[in-house]
Amino acid sequence: MFTSVSGYSVVVTGGTKGIGKGIARVFARAGANVLITGRDEASAKSACAELTGLGGGTVTYLIAEVSSKSDCDRVAATAIERNGGIDVLCANAGIFPDSKLATMSEADMDLVFGTNVKGTMLSVQACLPALEKSGHGRIVLTSSITGPFTGFPGWSHYGASKAAQLGFMRTAAIELAPKGITVNAVLPGNIATEGLADMGPEYRKAMEASVPQGRLGEVDDIGNAALFFATKEAAYVTGQALVIDGGQILPESLAALEAM
Repeated sequence: MFTSVSGYSVVVTGGTKGIGKGIARVFARAGANVLITGRDEASAKSACAELTGLGGGTVTYLIAEVSSKSDCDRVAATAIERNGGIDVLCANAGIFPDSKLATMSEADMDLVFGTNVKGTMLSVQACLPALEKSGHGRIVLTSSITGPFTGFPGWSHYGASKAAQLGFMRTAAIELAPKGITVNAVLPGNIATEGLADMGPEYRKAMEASVPQGRLGEVDDIGNAALFFATKEAAYVTGQALVIDGGQILPESLAALEAM
């Protein structure tokens, strides 16, 4: 039995939908007071309505852009004002627009790196004082198997940004260790989200065929891993990247799966 995180103050950037909402749901269910951020107010209101009342804590939202330092500072200040501090930051906000390298514009690159890398770093910077003050600060980054382990045409900028997050994580973990703050990352494989549903049933079927478990992950699978990193029992774990993919990165080819 892990120590409860009930009453913890948790910030989840990009928590209004997809994996971020799944992370927020797990913490809300565990009794934490969760502040989710996003860029669309309708999605934020809907997420709050869905997550409120799951575990005794509060779920509120703030519209913010993580690539903006002033917005990240405002997120931290709001979490402190509403929830009394910050115990856990789940730096989850990220984007993955499709663009092939030959035609990718500088603006495309800036947009992805501004959100996925700069946004992660600014979010961490803004929350640092409160995380240190908590005495048990936890930072959980949402990276991906794409970039650190795999590639996919059209996502070279996305993959590079996700690998960059892990480079940031390792040095940040060293710098923040004396402050009692851990920094870890979850690396999702193919997860069933709203975005995946938009790809259609044939796309989903092809993705499922590439996973040894024969199914896609659920957003709660990622949330459960983030929750573990936030517990007191994970206090001696830092600078680590946990792959959550049903074994997707293990086969050397589809032939390995067909051989089963």
